[in-house]
Amino acid sequence: MRRIRGSAFVSLDGVIQAPGGPSEDPSGGFAHGGWLPPFFDEEVGAAIDAFFGSEYDLLLGRRTYDIFAAYWPYVGGEATGIGEVFDRTGKYEGDAAAIAMGEAFTRARKYVLTRGTPDLGWSNSHKLGSLDELRAIREGDGPDLLIQGSSTLYGPLLAAGLLDRLTLMIFPVVLGTGKRLFGDATPALALRQVDHKVTRTGAVIATYEPAAAIDHGWAGPQSTSARERARQAAIAEGRW
Repeated sequence: MRRIRGSAFVSLDGVIQAPGGPSEDPSGGFAHGGWLPPFFDEEVGAAIDAFFGSEYDLLLGRRTYDIFAAYWPYVGGEATGIGEVFDRTGKYEGDAAAIAMGEAFTRARKYVLTRGTPDLGWSNSHKLGSLDELRAIREGDGPDLLIQGSSTLYGPLLAAGLLDRLTLMIFPVVLGTGKRLFGDATPALALRQVDHKVTRTGAVIATYEPAAAIDHGWAGPQSTSARERARQAAIAEGRW
């Protein structure tokens, strides 16, 4: 059986929208696109390399697929697109790492989990219309399925028991608005940390695996004071 592993760039207040550039995803009036580069360092780069360091397929939501398909094939992935990123001297306007990732993403199978009808013209792209279809892919043979970004996927995958591991790269910035990592469909669940480090720019790179349902209890002795009893009565009556 294959594993589904996710990775996301996250602000301190849980936003994962448009880390890479100002025009990446301005939906909802998001004004802070491109918030990640000031915090990018060698250790963050090494963590990304490690995440994509072995054979993989990609699992993406529709909008993240659109972002990737409009970018990565044109930095080394497709012969029909690579010419668009060369200047008049024939020199690539970028770096070798971007070219290599564009080529790798183009070679990989790309599964797009969506109920819509996206343009899947990028090489090796396949639509998945349901979590049941994804489950069948996961239970088959092949490399791990990797998620980068795709805020709509994590809650449903956790609820369905399909997410095996999640690496968060948490950066010291508060954005206030934007798409969050976990939405309303996310179940209450405890996670187990399996790795962590802090980089020189203050990024926390932490990897988690789903563990168990949440246990509930008191952090200290339970109050039985008259004031607490009155507060509980106000809560029950909707007056608090």
